[in-house]
Amino acid sequence: MKINSRKALSLVAVLALAGCGASTPGADKKPVESDDKSPLAEYMGDGFTAGSGNGGFTVSRAIGPQESDEQQLANQRKIEDSTAACMKTAGFDYVAVPPEANPKSKFNDAFNLPKDKFAEQYGYGISTIDWSKIGKDADSKNPNTTIRNKLSATAKKAYDKALNGDLGGGGGVIAVPADGKGGKKMDTGCRGKAADAVYGKRDQAFDFSKYESLFKDIEALRKRIDSDQRVVDATAAWSDCLADAGHPGFKKVDEPRQKVSDKLDELQGKKPETKTPGPSKVTFGGPPSFDKVDQQKLADLRKFEIELAKADQGCKAKGYDASYKKAQFELEKEFVASHKTELEAYRDGTANR
Repeated sequence: MKINSRKALSLVAVLALAGCGASTPGADKKPVESDDKSPLAEYMGDGFTAGSGNGGFTVSRAIGPQESDEQQLANQRKIEDSTAACMKTAGFDYVAVPPEANPKSKFNDAFNLPKDKFAEQYGYGISTIDWSKIGKDADSKNPNTTIRNKLSATAKKAYDKALNGDLGGGGGVIAVPADGKGGKKMDTGCRGKAADAVYGKRDQAFDFSKYESLFKDIEALRKRIDSDQRVVDATAAWSDCLADAGHPGFKKVDEPRQKVSDKLDELQGKKPETKTPGPSKVTFGGPPSFDKVDQQKLADLRKFEIELAKADQGCKAKGYDASYKKAQFELEKEFVASHKTELEAYRDGTANR
């Protein structure tokens, strides 16, 4: 389950706040889903997803209230103007760049594709998209990139500190207390202050512990859905379908995506993370580039990923997706009826996180 803990959820909020006004991509960006919102989504927020291929539930709540496209653009302009004023006070030049001036990523259209069409071109978007390159076009045409590049190494660090606070140039390591409480309050720089000016100040150390019981109940709900006979039968049929398509051995619907991810980690030389006592260390920075990996092996992995994803989506479409959704919506509806008070408390308590 990916409703991990208050620590992880707080980090989602911190990262979203720190990225206000930036052009950095979301590493968990997925093609548009056409499915209706589930009963739980009304209470858990627009970032709530659950269903085939997710490996459970995922929750994230955007910073600030939900807005129309025009409101978003207007607020982004305000944030840019406020950032420019703050940077001027700090002694640095910063040009307020209106959001419509930022060039669109070449993957914008891709992210709006239906799941099957996305799979045909990008598989799962794991090895087929070099996330480190997304936003580079916008950065190269951003006047602030030119301003920063003219600074000395020392001045760049001061500039990054003023702009992004503790996150500096977008990288670094921050210690997070194991209980998600206490510790030094993060400096979010001019961008964070600008977001506060537009959306209102938020408590970065929001305590999610009051919702732990609800999260545990939702985890139990996920297990109920997975063990529902309709889902069990549909999963077995999906597994047989994949085997017939030349991809045997998959027993859980999140395994194909995970296999591709593991292969990419191996190709990049990544090692499994090991837990150590004391505060958690969270590294902030962009995704690693594919430039230094074996390009032939990367090409082979991309071919494998696309073939597997196409077969995966095709097999799900034959019955798994519909069976899962039917069981999910039915059981979630029951869950909402019996947990309405707790769900309303969560929705209202995190409405502006």
